[in-house]
Amino acid sequence: MSDLFDSYDLSGLLLPNRIVMAPLTRARAKHDAADELIALYYAQRSTAGLIISEGTPISRQGQGYVFNPGIFLSDQIAGWRKVTRSVHSAGGRIFAQLWHVGRVSHFSIQEKGRQPVSATDRIARGAMAFGYDEEGRPRFLPVSAPYALTATEVGRVVEDFAIAADNAVAAGFDGVELHAANGYLFEQFLNPLVNDRTDRYSADLMENRLRFTLEVVDAVNARIGSQRVGIRFSPFGQISDMPPYPDAEQTYLQLGRELADRRIAYIHFMDQSGFRVASMPGGVSDRVHNLLRKLRPTFDKGALILAGGQTLAKANELIASGTIDLAAFGQPFIANPDLVARLRNGWPLAEPERETYYGGGAGGYVDYPPYRNGRALIAD
Repeated sequence: MSDLFDSYDLSGLLLPNRIVMAPLTRARAKHDAADELIALYYAQRSTAGLIISEGTPISRQGQGYVFNPGIFLSDQIAGWRKVTRSVHSAGGRIFAQLWHVGRVSHFSIQEKGRQPVSATDRIARGAMAFGYDEEGRPRFLPVSAPYALTATEVGRVVEDFAIAADNAVAAGFDGVELHAANGYLFEQFLNPLVNDRTDRYSADLMENRLRFTLEVVDAVNARIGSQRVGIRFSPFGQISDMPPYPDAEQTYLQLGRELADRRIAYIHFMDQSGFRVASMPGGVSDRVHNLLRKLRPTFDKGALILAGGQTLAKANELIASGTIDLAAFGQPFIANPDLVARLRNGWPLAEPERETYYGGGAGGYVDYPPYRNGRALIAD
């Protein structure tokens, strides 16, 4: 019977444990490129079986928040190379999360103040981007009205993902994760109550609704190999104006079958039942667990990962039952760079300072001390 501290063969990449550091936006990239501080942050957490980087935009068009390190310019690739070298030197493994926010953006971030792009021209009601106000100050702002991509333009976005995957490998990442969760571009195609297209990417047929996601997966697989590719979903989530729809489970089961055929390394699910969304229905966590159990017999060659409210006991139960293979921890890694050791030894977890989650410098980022001999070491 497996548990959280057993090793795992992830499509040929040996993980020393089954603890995944989930992607965490920290907004520390002052020039939208990773630097030495970001390299130190990830190296400190390299005892995780696998690190998944914060969302890294694949293009200027795909960016929805300033101060996030992208992966489409040469200095950004060089910046991420500092990170991967640091992580590998510390014995870690790291995937890049490739990100396009779609309509969850603001014109102040876009090149020449253009509209954000999406599957639709419907605005994401209540969603916020982190851009620049009229006086040029960075702050959270309501998202701008999007422009619906033409079919030809969708093809260019697919190519942007493929190029970003190449860039990630050039930067030294062990693989990539496609960010198809949290109401961003992939979900804007997948959700039939958002996608109002009438072309081959329309929501009227399941194959059309899935087309964009599968085209990106195929393009990325062709560039770097399916064994280096994962994808993240948030079924039943409602972040960024994603209304619930009746056949959500069927949608993700069909995606799971298609992805199993493509032999990708993993599917990473995010349980968003802990997020505060007024219209979020009850029982979301149970629905995600049920989906995982139904998907398991089909997606049996790759790994299933679950993030969202994980604890040692919950993760071990899900791994022992075969429901998942790897457990992703997000916020606990912020204040506990040595989270693996703390969980293994039953040491208490430090509490993160929420006011330092986004932006700033070293404080609340790389200055959380590890725990040893019954006490927390004081950082120099």
